[in-house]
Amino acid sequence: QVQLVESGGGLVQPGGSLRLSCAASGSRFSVHIMGWYRQIPGKEREMVATIGMGGATTNYALSVKGRFTISRDDAKKTSYLQMNNLKVEDTAVYYCKMIALPDTHLAPSAYWGQGTQVTVSS
Repeated sequence: QVQLVESGGGLVQPGGSLRLSCAASGSRFSVHIMGWYRQIPGKEREMVATIGMGGATTNYALSVKGRFTISRDDAKKTSYLQMNNLKVEDTAVYYCKMIALPDTHLAPSAYWGQGTQVTVSS
């Protein structure tokens, strides 16, 4: 199995920055796609950013493009979300997601972190 642990959330003023981290652990596995999603109470979870194997391809929600940057460190099996120029509307619980293939499985599966709160407020 694969476990994801997020860190880096908190309270920040509008215009500020935060960096989220998501570290994967478990028995032998490879990580394919990494991504960050967010959810506001009463709304569906939405994609924020994704990054493909090797970091060659990235995809961003229009609302965060130019302000957020996703990256990955495959040696550490960790993904990062650098969030700059944060806005009040970025307030949400942020979840990391990884598509991973444990050595004992025949096909990759999606794994989610527990979520970390990001609050942007003056």
